[in-house]
Amino acid sequence: MHMADALVSPAVAGTMYVLSTGAAAYSIKQVREENDPKKIPVMGVMGAFVFATQMLNFTIPGTGSSGHLCGGMMLSALLGPYAGFLTMIGVLLIQCLLFADGGLLALGCNIWNMAFYGCFIGALLIWKPIMRKGASRVKIIVASILGCVLTLQLGAFSVTLETLISGITELPFAVFVSTMQPIHLAIGAVEGLITAAVLIFVNEARPELLFGVSEEKKEAKLSLRNTIVTLGVVAAICGGIVSLFASAFPDGLEWSMEKVAGTTELEASGSAYEVADRIQTATSLLPDYAFKNSEAAVGTSFSGIVGALVVVAVLVGACYAFRFFRKKSSGEKVA
Repeated sequence: MHMADALVSPAVAGTMYVLSTGAAAYSIKQVREENDPKKIPVMGVMGAFVFATQMLNFTIPGTGSSGHLCGGMMLSALLGPYAGFLTMIGVLLIQCLLFADGGLLALGCNIWNMAFYGCFIGALLIWKPIMRKGASRVKIIVASILGCVLTLQLGAFSVTLETLISGITELPFAVFVSTMQPIHLAIGAVEGLITAAVLIFVNEARPELLFGVSEEKKEAKLSLRNTIVTLGVVAAICGGIVSLFASAFPDGLEWSMEKVAGTTELEASGSAYEVADRIQTATSLLPDYAFKNSEAAVGTSFSGIVGALVVVAVLVGACYAFRFFRKKSSGEKVA
């Protein structure tokens, strides 16, 4: 669902940057107040996990389309909405700058559409109420599917609304929205199942990592370190190996654009687009998750592994740079 710059006007792009930046600033404040240093490695490894799994496009049978994990719901179920939102920003930023996945001008839109709804609507209105009296496999499955379906529907509708308000394409709103919503309903259902599988594993391994679950004594089956290592290994396998077998069909947004406009290659002219394109061209060392001017499969594997490592470095570095987590003062009790 990564929007290209050609879909949004500079005014809409600027507005969405302001909204996304405001949500990020509030999230930074909340994470600093939470002051939970145990989230640092979880942010790093789950950011890498979401990055790697977003490379795994899965085919939607009978449509000629594919989908991929967004990850906001999964991250917020583990980290809470604020740390989850900041982790998603790190993932989307690296995808945009290093891999040219999603436009730089449209980055504020992509953060809002792919991160805000999953991390705030999904976590606070779906996940937390369902988990209030404790977690179970059934509750996790129900919350994951409901949350992913709802938040992808909101994200897909936002894409069409931002495109309509921008008014720079000839995509008819009624047709575009009636194409976008059904395909993302299917994608959301699959994402819900994937999210549930990961969260069920975490609930068995380290149940205290789940956000919003009532305090209940449940024996952990793995140490925190082993849980993080397991998720990290899975991320490396997904990014380095499984990504080679990802569906080649266009994702839900590209498929919808092709159905409506006959092409996914829309263009927009103007200084704002030119500046954004120059910056992104300069920073994208691995455009489209491949070596430049090469279609070798090793480029995809290299992109998956290197991208995941960069996400870890950026997220962990941001935790310390923004002083998200501070040492307890001598007068404070440590739990």
